[in-house]
Amino acid sequence: MIAQRQVVFWLVALVLVVTGLYVLRDMLLPFVAGLALAYLLDPLADRLERLGLSRLFATLLILGLFILLFIVALVLLVPIVANQLAAFIGKLPETVSRLQQLAAEQGGTLLERLGGPAGLQDVQQSLGNVVSEGARWLGAFLQSLWSGGQAIVNVFALLVVTPVVAFYLLVDWDRMIATLDSWLPRRHAPTIRQLAREMDGAIAGFIRGQALVCIILGTFYAVGLSLIGLNFGALIGLGAGLISFIPYVGSLTGLVLSVGVAIVQFWPDYIMIGATLAIFFAGQFFEGNILSPKLVGHAVGLHPVWLMFALFAFGSLFGFVGLLLAVPIAAALGVLARFAVRQYLASSLYDEGLPPPPRPETDA
Repeated sequence: MIAQRQVVFWLVALVLVVTGLYVLRDMLLPFVAGLALAYLLDPLADRLERLGLSRLFATLLILGLFILLFIVALVLLVPIVANQLAAFIGKLPETVSRLQQLAAEQGGTLLERLGGPAGLQDVQQSLGNVVSEGARWLGAFLQSLWSGGQAIVNVFALLVVTPVVAFYLLVDWDRMIATLDSWLPRRHAPTIRQLAREMDGAIAGFIRGQALVCIILGTFYAVGLSLIGLNFGALIGLGAGLISFIPYVGSLTGLVLSVGVAIVQFWPDYIMIGATLAIFFAGQFFEGNILSPKLVGHAVGLHPVWLMFALFAFGSLFGFVGLLLAVPIAAALGVLARFAVRQYLASSLYDEGLPPPPRPETDA
């Protein structure tokens, strides 16, 4: 009876929390961003505390350095990215048209043999439809993210409120964790603590490690594509690196965009087009064999399909806030799902009514 009441209580609490997040989604962005920032920086604050600094001074030092680095990055990167983005959007129709023309010129003979002149026209029309539909879908998705995050909180509020929220949370982080621990039901406290440790390991292992992977890959792609002289190389490289936290999407998007631009810019110079391909193949090899095993590890427990589903689902429901919450919630649900499976396999529901397995025969 007590267990049933506890289940009902926690289900009601979960429904209230989810409902509150959905209702307040338009104003949550700076608070969720501040919480994420405090969570990411807490281990560094703990390390400085062990070195003898007070929690307040450690927090001020960490946030001050973080804000300084953030401002420097904005000053250096925003003008480059903004200029290249404006130029890229302006030349996108011309680039797509040129790709269609090259496809018709190089593959026209084969297509005419297979389907006649009508076949060539059908391919050109289909390619145009695919490009337009893809652009329309991407624009709608970005619009949903923007509209979900701009209702009350604008960019100025994000930049001002987030550091303040992160400061107070980082100062009081250990006390908040201790208070939450004191609220746990005593009977199930050890199990909940163990699940919380597993969730923390999954979330920290992915977010902190994958953030470094994205930064390193973005820098590698941007520098490599810029060195070979590819138009919009810095923009494509940084974009591909920053969305590499979505499995395969970042590298595939960057590869398609860079190769498309390279074909239009360098054709028929196969060496430069091959150099563009080589940069992305090298980045993928570097990520798969060095970066991800060292920085992210293999024990995160987030399947790529589950991660992509969580990112798109929460992004559609909660906008940019949903993207910030998707990975932690996906990791937490993954831990809970594995715990539920273990409990099921150890319960009578799994093997109730079955005879015991036969004992193996042994030689006398």
